[in-house]
Amino acid sequence: MPALIEGIDFYYEGPYMVFTEKFLRDRGYCCESGCRHCPWGFRNDQRSDAPAEESQED
Repeated sequence: MPALIEGIDFYYEGPYMVFTEKFLRDRGYCCESGCRHCPWGFRNDQRSDAPAEESQED
């Protein structure tokens, strides 16, 4: 994998490295981590391993 280029593939926001939509699209798959610039529109609240809300039956 070629070296990442700051400003094209990622940028820093405080202590965090944020991947750009271009980098994520070029990578070719969704990691399902809820990336800020996910080109596939995945959000953290869509995770299949998140606990389901319990229904209240009286």
